[in-house]
Amino acid sequence: MSEIVTAGILVIGDEILSGRTKDKNIGFIAEYLTNIGIDLKEVRVVADDETDIVAALDALRNRYTYVFTTGGIGPTHDDITADSVARAFGVGIDHHPEVVARFRERWAGQDLNEARLRMARIPDGAELIQSATILAPGFKIENVVVMAGVPSIMQAMMDIVSPKLKSGVRMLSETVRANAREGDIGGPLREIANAHPETIIGSYPFMDEEQRPNTNLVVRSRDPDKLDAAMTAVKEMLVALQAARKSA
Repeated sequence: MSEIVTAGILVIGDEILSGRTKDKNIGFIAEYLTNIGIDLKEVRVVADDETDIVAALDALRNRYTYVFTTGGIGPTHDDITADSVARAFGVGIDHHPEVVARFRERWAGQDLNEARLRMARIPDGAELIQSATILAPGFKIENVVVMAGVPSIMQAMMDIVSPKLKSGVRMLSETVRANAREGDIGGPLREIANAHPETIIGSYPFMDEEQRPNTNLVVRSRDPDKLDAAMTAVKEMLVALQAARKSA
């Protein structure tokens, strides 16, 4: 079987932690990675503090195949992601000539001020993530992909960088509505999970259309045969549960 490729996400920004800005990137990145065969294993959110960013980045990049960061690459004083990444990798950081040239085409004279030039500072050895529609670039250095916090820009950056990422066997999934409460199926579901160790079985409670507690059961596996076998066992368990209710 192909190598399992893993990832972590590092969300950077005081505005996320304060609740002022609602994160819209984690879910998008998680679904994107799942669709290309990369397992998201961890998400961390840190403040605009260089020491905290470096510590979190070091922990994630040494544990997972890739780390995706969002936020902190804009023009203001608290946009310190690029500096923090450079420190984490022990490299210098400077204005990238290609980015500066693009900025000079966009902004003339005094409009190309020090604040805007901050967005042209890229760690040494990093590969730019940019296109004709992305003025201020993200970048990739080793296994770390640094992207904007603005969702539309981040999504465009994901499209640019994803063809260059290695991926594993895609995780398959199938869902069935249990028409039962979690507590009713917890025991038999555990037995099924133990009998099918190469699958991941999750239960997700919700309130149904009549505001009664219900549960969705999700089975995941990279092997379609193992997925089918576990899902068959789950469905048989639910049929048996319904039959027992009717006879009670």
